[in-house]
Amino acid sequence: MLSDKEKVGCHVALTPTWNETAFFADYVLPMGHASERHDINSYETQAGVWIAFRQPVLREKARRDGQKVDFTYEVNPGEVWEEDEFWIELSWRIDKDEDLGIRKHFISPYRHGEKINIDEYYQYIFENTKGLPAAAKKEELTPLEYMRKYGAFLVDNEVYRNNEIELNNYSGIVKPNGQIDKDGKVVGVKVGEKYYSGFPTPSKRQEIYSQTMVDFGYPEHATPGYKIKSHVHLDEMDQSKNEFVLLPNFRLPTHIHSRSANAKWLTEIAHRNPIWIHTKDAERLGVNNGDLLKITTEIGWFVDKVWVTEAIKPGVVACSHHIGRWRRQNDEGNRFMTNTVNIKNLGEGKWKMETISGVEPWKTNDPDTNRIWWRDGGVHQNITHAANPDPISGAHCWLQKVSISKPEKGEKYGDIFVDTNKSFKHFKKWNEWAKARETHPDGLRRPLWMARPLNPQLENYYL
Repeated sequence: MLSDKEKVGCHVALTPTWNETAFFADYVLPMGHASERHDINSYETQAGVWIAFRQPVLREKARRDGQKVDFTYEVNPGEVWEEDEFWIELSWRIDKDEDLGIRKHFISPYRHGEKINIDEYYQYIFENTKGLPAAAKKEELTPLEYMRKYGAFLVDNEVYRNNEIELNNYSGIVKPNGQIDKDGKVVGVKVGEKYYSGFPTPSKRQEIYSQTMVDFGYPEHATPGYKIKSHVHLDEMDQSKNEFVLLPNFRLPTHIHSRSANAKWLTEIAHRNPIWIHTKDAERLGVNNGDLLKITTEIGWFVDKVWVTEAIKPGVVACSHHIGRWRRQNDEGNRFMTNTVNIKNLGEGKWKMETISGVEPWKTNDPDTNRIWWRDGGVHQNITHAANPDPISGAHCWLQKVSISKPEKGEKYGDIFVDTNKSFKHFKKWNEWAKARETHPDGLRRPLWMARPLNPQLENYYL
């Protein structure tokens, strides 16, 4: 798709790192990493809600030094943009005559008719974060100044028992089942002689049975249970064809997805991703540690070494997804964990990648780059994985159905093949499974009550 000029006229990749998508781009615009941009983030660390504020290090230093900076790229290494500013600028310039209806979404809330800037963007967010303005006022700071100073704010210390919040001044009609109805909506629940906010469900109670699942066409999932007979169910595996379940999201404790390739000491600890296979399966296939196996997916294949172990279930194989990064001969980029490869376009959507050389030492200002003793950069498995959009949620189903065999003559360690036409066909097949079950009660695209990070306008919930 990305190499077809008739389908994609101009392709711009906004990315902080070189990657497979950037390989096909007409323009590659470097974007900032966490220390080169503003950002907000939070994690599920406890039964509470908190918000953290990332700041571009050099811009913040320049501000404290009294230097005027209009855009983060002015102080970032290599004039690297941050995406918030990029999209504000691009959107503003696209709609210069204000006839596209875009500019109105980028107007400053503090300066009438003028373009919002990055400080105002986050100031507005923090002014509308529960409890933050009051906490900032106690220290005679604005919410933005508070977050610049502390970097984080605890919004709610305890949310685990929100269902037990009492409604002291409730208004509405109490139904016989205890639900409190106000203007046709259930806003709480009566338990005993008390009134509570309840759970965030239609009934405001914990729902063992979900009418929503029935209404949207999945009655078999109205109660909890492992009822999905998926593409990797045991019944779908033909042992006579050496079919296995591949865990491509298998993780090692030393890496963070594939984002820690620049961490030289972590890379020294783990830089290979062999196929983990149970001893019984290895014996049946006639392989030992270090032997090669060909892993064939539904759209391609890759050749990898074997790690024989009893730390995995028979019938299942695993390949760590941290490792297998690559670069072409003319690319620079990270060298701690990248093989040098040759990519061949075989035509008709077929591509092959071969490893030319593994990891090698090189001279830089860091003496450790010349001390690299390993040569194996692993195998890139990702592009051989079919996209499996879950028919219910749309989320990618990571586990892959594969068949395993010995490599054919001429097939070497690190060789990869993918048929992109098969990939697109496979994707459409899974989408059809979703369409075949589509049910839209009252014309709804999805349930109104289910939480979303950003809710669309009410009319957009309907077809």
